[in-house]
Parts: sequence; structure tokens; C-alpha cells
Amino acid sequence: MAALFEAYITNLGKYNEGELVGQTLKFPTSPQEVQALLKNIGVDGIRYEEFFITSFDGDVLGLYDYLSEYENLDELNHLARLLSELDQSELETLEAVLDSGDHTSSVADIINLVHNLDCYDFHPGVTDEETLGRIYVEDMGALEVPEDVKPYFDYAAYGRDVSINENGHFAPGGYVTKMSTDFREIYHGIQDIPPEHKVFSFPKLSIREQMAAYKEVIDSSSLEGYRQISQKEHEER
Repeated sequence: MAALFEAYITNLGKYNEGELVGQTLKFPTSPQEVQALLKNIGVDGIRYEEFFITSFDGDVLGLYDYLSEYENLDELNHLARLLSELDQSELETLEAVLDSGDHTSSVADIINLVHNLDCYDFHPGVTDEETLGRIYVEDMGALEVPEDVKPYFDYAAYGRDVSINENGHFAPGGYVTKMSTDFREIYHGIQDIPPEHKVFSFPKLSIREQMAAYKEVIDSSSLEGYRQISQKEHEER
């Protein structure tokens, strides 16, 4: 399955220690790929448990503008799986709606948007008011304009009125407007993610790897405790 977007996953603990350790994860992904990546960047659930997303990139225009650094990997993968089921026309409609900023406040919001694309009408290639006016008059017959008047008719002004009245939006790929108020909230949270779309878990470590990790944590804690005691003694002198 081709990747729709990707995220650069970064070890938060290492970052706070002044070291940038991260790797790119392509979505949709799998539990095996997530575990391998987390192990590669040192997020093993013992020494380091937290990570954040440094950046996003992808083929769905505008999507990464609404994704933040602490997104849930299962939720991102669920979104990617849903996107992979869209045809080209539906993807173009989604990109136009994303550009308009409608239903983009969270990943959950965007997931519900994917489920409700039939609420929107998209005209590809229509990027200005004059073209919109001509489509509504000449193709859709929304307004009766006599043939001898058409050479003088202000299509741009009419297109402007149309876009205002129906709260339409000119996106880079075309014109989109919401034609239905029957927008249904199908997704309510991570509890609604199908099991086959869930991918997050810490890496499975061997007994030897676990012991080494716990020893490093203990040694690190002992060293930090020694530093604090030394600092306190120094301050009391």
C-alpha cells in the first residue's frame, strides 16, 4: 500500500538531553514497522517512553497543516487507512475542504470529514468567480440569460454572489461548497479505531535487552542522585 503521508518520529527524552534521535514513519503503517522504528530511536518503554513528531509530509495537500507534534499513532494510522480507500475525486474534494478549514480542528475532526465527503460539492479546475459564474449560467442553467445579453453579462459578479450565498470556497484545485447539513459524527475517539488499524506498542525486548535497559535506568538514577547530593554539599559549604 502506497504511503499517503509520513511523520518524523523523535525520541523526546533524548531531545531534552540535547540529542536529536528520530526516524521517518510512513502511513499507513503496521505494528511491526512501529516497533522497529521505536527500537531504532531508543523508545523502548523502559529507558525512554515518550516521543513527539518533528514534522509531517505527504501527498494529501494541506493535511499536515492540521497535524500536531503529539498526535496518536493509532489515530494517524486509522486516518491513513480511510484515506487509502478514497478515489481520486474524493481525495480532491477532501483537499479542497481542508483548504477551506472546515472540520479541521483535530485528527478526529478530519476522520469525520472523510466519512462525510458526500456533504460537499466540488468543481475541479474552478478557481475564480468568473469561471464559477459561467458554469452556473451556461452549464447548470441556474440563471436564464438571453443569448444576445451573454456577451455583456458580468459572470464574475454573478459568480461572486453565488459563492457568497452558498458559502463556497476557491481552493487551489477547484471550488467546493457544503451542500448538506447532514454531517454525522461517526468517529468519537480512539475507542472507535478498528483493531486492525491499531499499530502502537513498545518494542518487544529480549530478556537480555530488558535487563540491560533496567540496569541503565538504575545506573542513571544513581548517578543523578549522587550529583544532587554533591551539589547540595557544595552549596552548604
